[in-house]
Amino acid sequence: MIITKSFFLSWRKAAQFLLFFAVAGSASAQATKEDDRPVVDESKQASAKHAVDPKLPSFFIVGDSTARSDAPMRGWADEIAPYFDLSKINVINRAIGGRSSRTYIQEGRWDKVLSEMKAGDFVLVQFGHNDVGPLDIKGKFRGSIRSAGEETENITKPDGSIEVVHSYGWYLKKYIQDAKAKGISVILATPVPHKEWANDFAEHRKLANAVARETQVPLIDVTAITGKTYDVLGKEKVDTLFSDQRTHTNIAGARINAESVVAGIKGLSNNGLNNYLSLKAGVISPQAD
Repeated sequence: MIITKSFFLSWRKAAQFLLFFAVAGSASAQATKEDDRPVVDESKQASAKHAVDPKLPSFFIVGDSTARSDAPMRGWADEIAPYFDLSKINVINRAIGGRSSRTYIQEGRWDKVLSEMKAGDFVLVQFGHNDVGPLDIKGKFRGSIRSAGEETENITKPDGSIEVVHSYGWYLKKYIQDAKAKGISVILATPVPHKEWANDFAEHRKLANAVARETQVPLIDVTAITGKTYDVLGKEKVDTLFSDQRTHTNIAGARINAESVVAGIKGLSNNGLNNYLSLKAGVISPQAD
């Protein structure tokens, strides 16, 4: 067989065509592994429904879209207020979608929440879903270094400015140090699990535990507590608790995560937040992890 130049060119074009669709198909398959986690415009998000009484202590929640989302998604912190006696404590959800432990601070949101809080208040800090990505534009400039140490990395932003990015543990410690300085009680919480919950967030859970031990603050392993519930329910039932492919829950799923947080709160020793739980929380068994 004689291979002519025209035959070779045709073969090369066919190979390129097949390669294009192979790569495109692979990219498409990879894209479906992660749900879209946009950076939410807070001005377009539904306002909190519960009135705040300045004379009462407050329980603040700081986190991402898994704690606060608009329909059809639902965050667990949107469902947690009924488990507290609102005649004794305010429940204030300051979570917002698309943020990480890094960007919540970098955007000035943490400073704003700090200005709202007073001595005797409580704050629960839960990040992780948006910390796992790249540090640069590929991760929407929200990833953090996977460490509990003092490592830093300089990242150039689109406007040419340089951001010094710290570790996940460093950011968690900043929340703790700032809150403690104002006389506020801090609770760390690991992320709520994905639909595929086995061994989820293993690395970030270890880092959060290390920070909790170092700073002597309580930690609720929400990943593990909800994971145990999912083990009992089974995959078919768990599938019905999500409003997207694997990340964001619907109302039923949000309530399960809210009850996991309450179970964790009840499992903490010497924790004053227990004093403000409602009768609805009474049926939830304490869990240490």
